[in-house]
Amino acid sequence: MGTKTKAFFIVSSGRSGTAMLHKALSAAGDVEMHHEYMVNTVQPLAVQRYQGLADRAAALEILRGAHGAAIARSDAAGWGDSSNKLSWLIPELAELVPEAKFVHLVRDGRKVAGSYFRKLAAECYDDRSTAALACYLRGETGPPPPEKKYWWPQPRPGDPWHGAFAAFDQFTRIAWHWAEVNRVILDSLATLPESRQMFVRLEDLVASPLLVRGLFEFHELAWRDEYFAVFARPHNVNRPEDRPLSDDERRAFLRIAAPMMERLGYGERDEYVVNY
Repeated sequence: MGTKTKAFFIVSSGRSGTAMLHKALSAAGDVEMHHEYMVNTVQPLAVQRYQGLADRAAALEILRGAHGAAIARSDAAGWGDSSNKLSWLIPELAELVPEAKFVHLVRDGRKVAGSYFRKLAAECYDDRSTAALACYLRGETGPPPPEKKYWWPQPRPGDPWHGAFAAFDQFTRIAWHWAEVNRVILDSLATLPESRQMFVRLEDLVASPLLVRGLFEFHELAWRDEYFAVFARPHNVNRPEDRPLSDDERRAFLRIAAPMMERLGYGERDEYVVNY
């Protein structure tokens, strides 16, 4: 790709601080930052790629005309997209932009699941939209419209939860998503050099100016101490409320996601409360 602009991508499960990083990194100057760039194109593509309905060549063609074209025409030194939708497309992005860097941003899955369920229930694994996508995946109908609410991955044949997923309630679907998207990210990034990737927990970022500075330096962006103020309170919050999972929710979540909680370093951590 003939451009001097350096590209980077923040990948996550969502509800993990991608909007916060978008705002923080934008402050550095000479960087063109996006949050969920071309989401109505990328999110359906991501699901179709994960479900085996779009091949590598098709994904590369779409990304070349979207992210590739935007990076090539940018006048900034850096171009970034902070988007959980890209989590399913890391191999294609790494091939399309060979020097691009990736940040795997994670957050305690209990907080992610609770946030999705309580604040974004209308656009994340609701019963009607999940059923519509399931019909499409079975070949019974054409694809749903490119709205966010329809395009959330579902377990593929071979996934241990494939047979049970149809009976999951909305909260349990969200728990599966958190565990699976992080598995996909970890597996995808394992194929890339360490110099092209960074792993960071949101909880650690908001507590450590030194870690935030390291994030800026990883992207070769200018750092100023006042940038840490962006992390003082949550962003992208449509309802400023927080409460721990109920006992039933906690059991449902851990039934699905306990192994990934351990893998990401949350197994021994207590669920915390966010102060708005």
